[in-house]
Amino acid sequence: MISTQIVRTGLFLTVLVTLLVLTVRYDGYYSDPAGLFCWYAVCWLLFAAAVWSLRRVSARHTAAVVLLGGITVAATGLTAAPRTSTDMFRYAWDGRVQAAGISPYDHAPRDAALVPLRDGWLFPSGTACTGPDTTRVPGPGGQVRCTRINRPGVPTIYPPVAEGYFLLVHSVSPDGSRHKPLQVGGALLSVGTTVALLLVLRRRGDVRWTAYWAWCPAVPVEAVNNAHVDVLGALLAVVALGVVVRHRGLGGALLGAAVATKLLPVVVVPGALSGLRRARDAAAVLVPAALVTALVYLPYALVSRGSVLGYLGGYAAEEGYEDTSSAKNRFALLRLVLPDDWALPVLAVILVSVVGWVVWRGDPGRPWSGALLVTGTVFLLLTPGYSWYALLLVALVALDGRWEWLTVAMAGAAKYVLAPAFDDGYAVGTTAYAIAAGAVLTGWAVRHSAPGRSREQAARHGDVHESGADRPTEPTRPNG
Repeated sequence: MISTQIVRTGLFLTVLVTLLVLTVRYDGYYSDPAGLFCWYAVCWLLFAAAVWSLRRVSARHTAAVVLLGGITVAATGLTAAPRTSTDMFRYAWDGRVQAAGISPYDHAPRDAALVPLRDGWLFPSGTACTGPDTTRVPGPGGQVRCTRINRPGVPTIYPPVAEGYFLLVHSVSPDGSRHKPLQVGGALLSVGTTVALLLVLRRRGDVRWTAYWAWCPAVPVEAVNNAHVDVLGALLAVVALGVVVRHRGLGGALLGAAVATKLLPVVVVPGALSGLRRARDAAAVLVPAALVTALVYLPYALVSRGSVLGYLGGYAAEEGYEDTSSAKNRFALLRLVLPDDWALPVLAVILVSVVGWVVWRGDPGRPWSGALLVTGTVFLLLTPGYSWYALLLVALVALDGRWEWLTVAMAGAAKYVLAPAFDDGYAVGTTAYAIAAGAVLTGWAVRHSAPGRSREQAARHGDVHESGADRPTEPTRPNG
């Protein structure tokens, strides 16, 4: 017999799924960003209500409810073409270029050498070139054409594991399938991440936390509809952190694969080193990670004439990570209280301190706790403007249970979607991240102000005690 709690949770999920479909299909990113963000906000509220309702679902039904809900939520991202990002078009192009035996690091999409690979989908002409998400490129014989690929004048930025994924999707895609195979790939990876979280949390957490990922509105929007490859990096990071507890070498190798997917998962590495104070223990994780990263880069380095880093350096400069004077509102929270020239040095000091604390005091049985702390701190310090970066953060929240860090993901969405609706969009992003920082600090204070809580109670509420006193007296010895 279906319990009242399951029915109530199912009703919340049904409404959430309905609104997610409407949100994904609402093409308001350029024409009505404020309206689109309102749809986002309502979805996040329903997500919170559904997760809250899940608390009363019996433990034996929780995994099934979370998984079924996660599959349905992910499927909503398939109901429209990509709405708020053009990155997927670059993915499709990189897969096509590799299938033709050409390194994606050697040519920019607009290069004349690649004209034979162009088609009417990625390189339309005529009235299709009037949209705000297209860029003019020279066509053969002086023909005016455009492309849906962003930054068509520079080579790709994506690391080799991501490039291998693009090639795989291209290889199995029927002709003329356009954006759908990459979206289906994103959906499969999203559900795969849900399954990985359930497996890890069955042993070392509360499976209810999986809903923080499975039902989060960021997943169908960014991982499925926009098909961002960040979801592959998040999946590999989750599996790596689950494995490294028992098998340091294998966990390190998986971390290397995650870093070679999107580079951002490098912020998870300190978490994997939690409590490993001996150099040989840290090396057992770091050496396999470095070897895997080098090995997956090697084939591309051998066949590429140019640098396999692609546009990475140009992107870092473009986004203001190298020079605070041109950083727009990069490091926004630091720049609220510090002179611009101080932002980078202070950021470095904070990050070194947090990483040092995690490595020295972290719990080796819960490496995702340290990973979440480092990753969340990086987001608050850098205040990135692309909402899909937060997919990694959402996955770590699901592993650790500290839901207040989800407000950082919401801040990224506000900065990316809502800011263009205002004359001073930078202030919108800064305010959103400031609110998120306040929520994280409040969550920390509440968790540490309740006296006398048992370890079991703390774990149930997502608290993390990383001091040596809270570790198991006889931890399982990792292999490798």
